Amino acid sequence: MAQQRAVRVAEQLHKELADLIRNDIKDPRVGLVSITHVDLNHDLTLAIVHVCQLGGALEGGPEMVAGLERAAGWLRRQIKRRLRIRTIPELRFELDTGLDEAVRLTSMLADMERARAAREGGEE
Repeated sequence: MAQQRAVRVAEQLHKELADLIRNDIKDPRVGLVSITHVDLNHDLTLAIVHVCQLGGALEGGPEMVAGLERAAGWLRRQIKRRLRIRTIPELRFELDTGLDEAVRLTSMLADMERARAAREGGEE
């Protein structure tokens, strides 16, 4: 039962944070952000928000996270107004590099496939 509540709260946090970040954060460091997932601890007092920068610019990731951390207090107040839950979790943001890694691996596989096709085409 408690696990289901944590999942529901995490889903709502994900939805509300995505909306707030997309429409209301004016910090130029933040830019285009995607929330990949939200992890809540067992007592719902801490939310780790995993974010990635759209466009694959990993070099701007730490600045983006710093901008989000700076806005964390404001985001918590907005979430309190929207969700009306007793305890609003502390927000911590972490850079999720999984999407960039997947793109890099896909590119490597495509390069390998092109090289293999060129070798096979040249042998005939």
